[in-house]
Amino acid sequence: MNTKLYVGNLPFDASEAALRELFTQAGAIVSVTIPLDRMTNRPRGFAFVEMETADEANKAIKMFDGQDFEGRTMNVSEARPPEQRSNSGYNSSTNKGSYNRDRRGRGNNRRY
Repeated sequence: MNTKLYVGNLPFDASEAALRELFTQAGAIVSVTIPLDRMTNRPRGFAFVEMETADEANKAIKMFDGQDFEGRTMNVSEARPPEQRSNSGYNSSTNKGSYNRDRRGRGNNRRY
């Protein structure tokens, strides 16, 4: 099992220190990270807590999943690896050639 946990449904004002204090009840903590929204620079309502061992991570899941934290019910589970992203943001398989079509779907050679 992975030692990194996903902690969801957190209040937006939750702090890393408060999470660290809570999760130390399950064992030693390696790190606590609360991701911020890129546009607003505010917390996104979830965190990642990395425990020292897999046993401690399992214990934390059993202890805290479904428990109340500052008025909200936490979701605690094993963190999944991040999905692979494309660099361009353009999905060539579905939009291929669509930039050169008029409203009726026929290609044209006009420049806009």
